Amino acid sequence: MIEQLLPKLVLTDIDGVWTDAGMYYDQTGNEWKKFSTSDSAGVLFCKHLSIPVGIITGEDTAIVQRRAEKLKIDYLFQGIQDKLSVATELCKDLNIDLSEVAYIGDDLGDVALLKAVGFSAAPANAPEYIRNMVHFTTQKSGGDGAFRAFIEEILQRAGALSTVLSHYHIG
Repeated sequence: MIEQLLPKLVLTDIDGVWTDAGMYYDQTGNEWKKFSTSDSAGVLFCKHLSIPVGIITGEDTAIVQRRAEKLKIDYLFQGIQDKLSVATELCKDLNIDLSEVAYIGDDLGDVALLKAVGFSAAPANAPEYIRNMVHFTTQKSGGDGAFRAFIEEILQRAGALSTVLSHYHIG
């Protein structure tokens, strides 16, 4: 059964996954981040299958808040130093186990959570020692559709990708 192979929750880091990890500042102090619109399809695919999506990031910016609101992300946690604790509490609230969670992260602040979840991933441009500890490395770099590639891999492994794509009249 497809549902048994799908995670009950998808969690993601932002900087280095949804962005290229760059932090851009103009001369007046405004901060800029570039997001790939390709990643929004990953969120849509999860919504189609009723899989909640959560963002856990160490940064705390209005930019990420706006992106999460636009995509109707289910859970947003910003300014988090201990991502594993936040994920553990969320799982307790949802009555699920960390083994039923998929997470994509790219750096040191993600290590504990990457090791704890049932399915972990990193973008292609994550440090080698991060890529070596995860279940899957996307062919896409952070900021270039890595989150969508992560979701598509999950759906492919569960045999659900063609079902989701058929919703969009593909296949």
